[in-house]
Amino acid sequence: MNKNLLKTGIQEFISDKIDTDIVSFLLKRPFFEEVSNKELAQQIISKKKSKTKLPTWYKTPKIYFPDKLHIEQVSSETTARYKAKIVNGKSLVDVTGGFGVDTNFFALKMDVIYHCEKNRDLSRIATHNFKVLGRKNIEVISGDGLRFLRESKLKFDWIYLDPSRRDNQNSKVVFLSDCSPNVTKHLDLLFQKSNNIMIKTSPILDLSVGIKELKFVREIHIVSLKNEVKELLWVLQANFNGEIVVKTVNIANEQKVDTFNFTLQEEKSALPNSAEPQNFLYEPNSAILKSGAFSLLAARYSLSKLNIHSHLYTSNELKTFPGRKFRVEKVWSYSKKIMKIVGIKKANITVRNFPENVDSLRKRFKILEGGEEYIFFTTDVNNKKIIIHCKKV
Repeated sequence: MNKNLLKTGIQEFISDKIDTDIVSFLLKRPFFEEVSNKELAQQIISKKKSKTKLPTWYKTPKIYFPDKLHIEQVSSETTARYKAKIVNGKSLVDVTGGFGVDTNFFALKMDVIYHCEKNRDLSRIATHNFKVLGRKNIEVISGDGLRFLRESKLKFDWIYLDPSRRDNQNSKVVFLSDCSPNVTKHLDLLFQKSNNIMIKTSPILDLSVGIKELKFVREIHIVSLKNEVKELLWVLQANFNGEIVVKTVNIANEQKVDTFNFTLQEEKSALPNSAEPQNFLYEPNSAILKSGAFSLLAARYSLSKLNIHSHLYTSNELKTFPGRKFRVEKVWSYSKKIMKIVGIKKANITVRNFPENVDSLRKRFKILEGGEEYIFFTTDVNNKKIIIHCKKV
């Protein structure tokens, strides 16, 4: 950590060069004696990546940014704020603190936060930024978070872990056993130190795998931003043996947040109706699709499914729905000639329970992407391939 980067003149230079071409920038003669162009470039790149993901850090003067990989791996402000709503009490340990985004928002909710980070340079950066942000209730532990828990005589209200999902070759991993730390090996220690544990895992981890490998799962939170699943959060409670609640949230913006919560037993017990496409078509948001609540969704909103495997829904009257809603214009039986006859040249294409992918369909029928037309290639209640032409409601 080169503190010369925090000098006022250099900070102003970084802000002024936020949109500069980094390749040409690195080839120029040094701009300052006390910092290298490479160090300046790192600050510029990471700050620019923070503009929409971490607006508080981006807008706050004197923030020190780590390399871009750390920025890419951290939670966004939006998801960090969501996590802070889950916890309560007085004390929390962030075992894998990193850059400190989650820690920062936990600190707005709890009395005392312990930020543990074994990367000493990253720990120093987080310490500096916490001071700049005015977070006086964060105690930074420069070292291994699990060791801190073992050596501490305290018990905490919450423990939070976001294990690294990169292997020794810096490739992404998914399974808990491949992450660092492997939380499945340390659950006993975690429950010795707290009754409440939150673990962030890969968003593509299968729910059944997580339930099998973790203990006392009370809640699973599936968090999407603008219809893209970003985080999978596991809330564990000591000796919990009730029904697991799955909470899905799709955050479009501060004013529009769709939620759909259920227990796994509710989904198993639901008996959806099936029907041919009616006046309206519904596509669940990505968080619900990840959750697997396909039958219960139909029952809750009084909708019919097009097919048991299609995960598209229909109704004659327009319903409130956590996802996209469409007015059905036309339905055709699928054939390789039909789209040429119909003559649609530009449309948004979605494939559900269909043997071809979007790219091959676009190429086959010469349909450009975009516009106000929506086409679904799917399978109906009679297992026949169909095409549904829609317009967004």
